Amino acid sequence: MDDAGEMHAFGRSLRGESSVWSRGSGDLFPRSSPDYDEEEALRWAALEKLPTYDRARTAVLAMPGEGLKEVNVEKLSAQEKHALLQLVAWVGDDHERFLSKFKDRLDRVGIQLPTIEVRYENLNVEAQAHVGSRGLPTILNTYANLLEGLANALHLTPNRKQKIPILHNVSGIIKPHRMTLLLGPPGAGKTSLLLALAGTLPSSLKMSGDLTYNGHTMDEFVPRRSAAYVSQHDLHMAELTVRETVNFSAKCQGIGHRFDLLMELSRREKEQHIKPDPEIDIYMKAAATGDQKAEVVINHILKVLGLDICADIMIGNNMLRGISGGQKKRVTTDEMLVTPGRALFMDEISTGLDSSTTFQIVNSIRQTIHIIGGTAVIALLQPAPETYELFDDIILLSDGHVVYNGPRQYVLEFFEIMGFKCPKRKGVADFLQEVTSIKDQGQYWINNDETYRFVPVKEFAEAFQSFHVGQAIRSELFVPFDKDKSHPAALKKSQYGASMKELLKANINRDILLMKRNSFLYIFKATQLTLLAIIAMTVFLRINMHRDSVTDGGIYMGAIFFGILMIMFNGFAEVGLTTIKLPVFFKQRDLLFFLAWIYSLTSWIIKTPLSLLNATIWVGITYYGIGFDPNIQRFFRQLLLLFLVNEAFSGLFRFVAGLARHHVIANTIASFCMLNFMLTGGFVMARDNVKNLWIWGYWISPLMYAQNALSVNEFLGHSWNKTTPSFKRPLGRLVLESRGIFPNTKCTGLVLVPCSDMCYYLISYTVFASHSSIHLTTTSQQYLKKH
Repeated sequence: MDDAGEMHAFGRSLRGESSVWSRGSGDLFPRSSPDYDEEEALRWAALEKLPTYDRARTAVLAMPGEGLKEVNVEKLSAQEKHALLQLVAWVGDDHERFLSKFKDRLDRVGIQLPTIEVRYENLNVEAQAHVGSRGLPTILNTYANLLEGLANALHLTPNRKQKIPILHNVSGIIKPHRMTLLLGPPGAGKTSLLLALAGTLPSSLKMSGDLTYNGHTMDEFVPRRSAAYVSQHDLHMAELTVRETVNFSAKCQGIGHRFDLLMELSRREKEQHIKPDPEIDIYMKAAATGDQKAEVVINHILKVLGLDICADIMIGNNMLRGISGGQKKRVTTDEMLVTPGRALFMDEISTGLDSSTTFQIVNSIRQTIHIIGGTAVIALLQPAPETYELFDDIILLSDGHVVYNGPRQYVLEFFEIMGFKCPKRKGVADFLQEVTSIKDQGQYWINNDETYRFVPVKEFAEAFQSFHVGQAIRSELFVPFDKDKSHPAALKKSQYGASMKELLKANINRDILLMKRNSFLYIFKATQLTLLAIIAMTVFLRINMHRDSVTDGGIYMGAIFFGILMIMFNGFAEVGLTTIKLPVFFKQRDLLFFLAWIYSLTSWIIKTPLSLLNATIWVGITYYGIGFDPNIQRFFRQLLLLFLVNEAFSGLFRFVAGLARHHVIANTIASFCMLNFMLTGGFVMARDNVKNLWIWGYWISPLMYAQNALSVNEFLGHSWNKTTPSFKRPLGRLVLESRGIFPNTKCTGLVLVPCSDMCYYLISYTVFASHSSIHLTTTSQQYLKKH
C-alpha cells in the first residue's frame, strides 16, 4: 500500500524510546550534546530557507566520523547512501509508535490521507461448466470440449454448459480504519468474493450487482491498481531472491503519491514554521526520491514480515533449494504490500505459517490500518483466538451466502438468537466455521425445549437481514456514498504505476539477472553446439569434399541443412524456459505489473545476443572447415542468415509455449512443428517432388526459406562457377535447379526469414496478451473445485 509513504513500509524504524538523533556524545559523535543540538538547529534553520522543491530533496544526514551533513537525497555518494540505509533500517519493536508519529506529522499540518470504502450490493457470481459425466477430465471430454468451444465461438451450436452459482446476492460495506476477517468453510466462495471486490475476477466468471469504491463504479478508475489482491497461490521466479522479487514489484508498480505527499507536507510545514521529526523526515525523503527509494521501502516491509533473515536467499522450487513454504507465503504478501493500492484483499495468507508469525503479521497490518486509514479484508483458515481478536468486523460466508457481516462483538449474539452457542472450550473462529455445517451444527444447539433441526445456510442469511446489524447495513446502503468526499488520490486512474521506459528497464534487468542465474544452461548449450560443430566439420571435412558434380553439390547442401537443423534444435530449450515462467507472467500481467508487449520485447532483446553467439560458434567452426566458398562476404551472409534462423525458431518455440501453456503439450506441438518443417523444407524432398496436396506446407516453412537463402549464398559463389561437359551453365546453378531452388532469389531469404521472426514475435505477443489467465484458474470447473 502506498500514498502515505507506503502504509506498511513506514513502520519499525525506531529503536526503543530514543532515536539516533537524540543520542549522547558518547555514542556516535565525539562532541557534547549541547553542541550537537546547536549544530542540528542551525542545519534545520538553513534547510527551512530552501525552496520547497529543494527542501523535499535535501536532508540532514548523520555521517559516521563527520557529524551532521546536508545531502541531496537524489544524488548520494556510495558512502552517503550506505549511511542513509543504515539509518532508516534500524528496526525495533515499536511499529505502532512510529506510525503514530508519522500520522501526527500529517495531522499537525492538516493533511488527510486517502481512504477507500467498498460497497457491494446484490452481488452475484456464477460460472458455466459441464456437469455429470461430461464434466470428468477424460481424453474424450477434453477433445469434445475443445470442438464444442470452437463451434460455440462460430455460433454453430448452442452452449450446453450449465450455470453454477458461486455467490448469491451478497451485500455489505467494508469501511476504512477497520480490519475485516473473512471466514467460511472450503468451497464457500471466499476467493470468489475477494477477487470480485478487488476487480480481478476472471472473465470466465460472470458477475452482476453493484460494486463501488467511494461511490465510483469499477469502470471509473483502475481497480487493480486501487486495490491489492494477495493470492493464495505462491507464484514466483525460483531463481530470484526474496529482495529481488519484491524490488521488481516495487519498480513496476511505482511509488504512488509519496513524492506529492512529501512536497505538500514540506510546503505546509514551511508556512506554519513546523520542524518535523528528523528521523521521519529523512525516511520520507529517502522513500520518495532518489535511486534508493525502492530499497528503503523494501527493507522495512521485509522486516515487518520477518523476511529480512532470508532476503538474499533464492526463492527456489522443487528442483532448486530455496526458502521454506511459509516464507514463500510471506513473499507473496510482501510483493503486494508495495503496491499503491489503499485497499487490501488477502486470501489465506496464513497457510504454512505458525500461529505466532500469523499473529505478528496480522497485528502489523492492523496497526497500519487503524492508524493510517487503510481498508483490509483478510481470509484466514482457522485463525488462533488471539489473531481473531485483532479484527473489527467479520464476514461469514457459506455456500455462497453471507451468513453474517458486521462487527465482531455481535456475531455470537446473532447465532444465540438462532439457537446456537459457542462453548467456552471452542474458539469463536472454529465455531463460525462449523456452525453452518450439517455434520457439526447439532453440537452447538442450545434450545433444549425444542427438537433440533438442521438450519440451512439460506435460512441463516435470511435471518441476518432481520438482525439489527443486517438492518443497519441495508439502511446505510440505501444512502449512496458522497463522491465529493472521496480523496483525489484514493482511486488510481492510470493503468500502470511506472512509465513504459521504466517498465521495460525493470524487465530487462530481471531477465539479465535470470540469465546469469541460469548461466550453466547457456554455457552447456554453447558447449554442446561447439562439439556438434566440430563433429560436423570432421564429417564434412574439406579435404574429402569436391566440386565436380551435382552429387557433390548435394553433399554441401546436406551440410547446410544439418547446420540449419542444429541451430533450430538449439532454440528448442525456449519451450521449457518459457512455460516455466508463464504462471508468474500471467499473475504479474493480470495485476498490471507490465504490459504483454514489454514482456515479449524483453525476451526478444535478451535472447538476441545468444542467437548471435550460437550462429557465430557454428559458422566460425564449420564454414572454412567444411570448405564453403571462401568469399568473406558469403561468410558473413551465412552468419547473418543462421542468426535470423535462430531468432525465428526461438520466436516460434516461445509462441508454442505461450499457446500450449503446459510443458508436455508444448513439447509435443513444438516437436510436431519441427518434423513438419523438416519434411517440407525442400531438402528431404525437393520442391518438384512435393505433391500438390502439401505444396502449401513447403511455402509456409521458414526452414525452406533459410535452406534456399543459404544454398543460393553458397552455390552462386566463385567456387561453383565451373561448367561441365554436358551442360554449359555453371555447376552451382545446376545444383540449385536439381533441388527446385530459384537461383535468382538472392535476397528472398534475407527478407522472408526476418519476416517470419517478426511474425512469430507478433503472434506470441498476441498469445501473451490474451485475456485468459492461468495463475488463478484455467477452467470454470477447476474454479468450482477450489471455491
